[in-house]
Amino acid sequence: MKKYKVVVNGVAYEVDVELLSESEASAPVQVAAPVQAPVAPVAPAAPVAGGENVNAPMPGTILDVKVANGQAVKKGDVLVILEAMKMENEILAPCDGTVSYVIAKGSSVETGTLLSTI
Repeated sequence: MKKYKVVVNGVAYEVDVELLSESEASAPVQVAAPVQAPVAPVAPAAPVAGGENVNAPMPGTILDVKVANGQAVKKGDVLVILEAMKMENEILAPCDGTVSYVIAKGSSVETGTLLSTI
């Protein structure tokens, strides 16, 4: 029996492979479903000194960016539009301030991905 590491759709699996004789090879084989390794959560990016990070609340795609770096915003202003599960979600500024970072339009994000820093 030999051990192999197989990567399927970016997920690594460890498998044992046994060489069978011809008579055993023609017999039906039961295959167990693979056990997927737990996915590590996405760590938010390091905060900018004195800034407040705005992270993605769910995975999705950035449809539109409503602010630019250096732009002043007020609490409640729309920063980006995040499409998740066929719905458009407005991501709002949590405080007053100046945008020092904003994610690019069209980016795919996971939960916890940094969207903007104010």
